[in-house]
Amino acid sequence: MFNVLQELFSYGFIVRALIVGTLVSLCAALLGVSLVLKRYSMIGDGLAHVGFGALSIAMALNLAPLQVSIPLVVLAAFLLLRISENSKIKGDAVIAIISSSALAIGVIVTSLSSGMNTDVESYMFGSILAMSKSDVYISVILSVAVLLLFIFFYNKIFSITFDENFARATGTNANMYNMLIAFLTAITIVVGMRIMGTLLISSLIIFPALTSMRVCRSFKTVVISSSIVSIVCFFFGIVGSYVFSTPAGATIVVVNIIAFALFSAVGLLIKR
Repeated sequence: MFNVLQELFSYGFIVRALIVGTLVSLCAALLGVSLVLKRYSMIGDGLAHVGFGALSIAMALNLAPLQVSIPLVVLAAFLLLRISENSKIKGDAVIAIISSSALAIGVIVTSLSSGMNTDVESYMFGSILAMSKSDVYISVILSVAVLLLFIFFYNKIFSITFDENFARATGTNANMYNMLIAFLTAITIVVGMRIMGTLLISSLIIFPALTSMRVCRSFKTVVISSSIVSIVCFFFGIVGSYVFSTPAGATIVVVNIIAFALFSAVGLLIKR
């Protein structure tokens, strides 16, 4: 095992992927707890599809992918919340409309420009080879910003997660903090797409939170547990991907599935 890790860390692209992936996994786990409890867990999947559409447009126009996808995905997140709150179309239906529309646009733009080449596939299914040094710098800065904002507004996020109506009654601007959660989620999705791919990035948001909820009961313990679970699963996923020569994103998801099964078994034993 030590020899495998030593060989693993000798590759610069894997080290870059581990740095960014660890930060993204932490961000996704923290936000995932609130999103799952608010029954907005599929927002990650919807925004990932928007990200694919944005990346397709960026590549067709020969523009920097992150510079195009970040503002478009953030705008989609705000639009998703606004439509859900102020129209008869709610929650999952809004996500389905936005995600399918963005995916269709992305596929059409891709087919009219370069076709389904390697770059497009790396965004759809993830590729640790896709992380350049500039991507790492941008991703680290954005991930740290997400973490700092989440920590700073932790109490407000906690209050609107568990009882939004009570939070509004006590003077909390719930709309603003819902927008903050959507904004942080959009940033996390865009940054994580390079490694996990648009089709699998939502798993980083959903699995750690659901896994921790099998055993933990309080919001704080779930947040801490999901953060640890997410980072550990990401690390073993990358190691497993290297050892077995499997896609990184898919391997990370499989490790998360195993963790979910183990925590579910432990949860059942505790109840008994």
